[in-house]
Amino acid sequence: MSRILAIDYGEKRIGLALSDPMQIFSKPYKVVQFKSKKDFIENVLEVIKEQDVELVVLGLPWGFEGQETKKTLEVRKFGEYLQTQIPVPLKFWDERLTTSEANAELKKMGYDYIKAREFVDAVAASLILRSYLENKEDL
Repeated sequence: MSRILAIDYGEKRIGLALSDPMQIFSKPYKVVQFKSKKDFIENVLEVIKEQDVELVVLGLPWGFEGQETKKTLEVRKFGEYLQTQIPVPLKFWDERLTTSEANAELKKMGYDYIKAREFVDAVAASLILRSYLENKEDL
């Protein structure tokens, strides 16, 4: 089997997480500083190739009550563009509260706010991926 790549999109930093080849577990992979779409696409293409990725899951930030927001539309537009640039399918996945959950997890692990900022986006991507893996059978 191949891996799944999850993306937690942000304007400054983008978190990436990968599943294991059996698609059971998720783990934070890295945080990419967003410089340009072109640079980010190159990063993603490299990860897809090196890690044998068969699917990309992009976190979609819905409002608290499930409504679309300005950010939802921005990420959807970014995802639609990303899909035209990568050789594997892309699925959107609800990412509500993953960043706050990621911050809470890092705090439990003893990271202070400054140090946690370096990892929070990758941990958030891992939480998005974990949610997808736990629920993909229901799709």
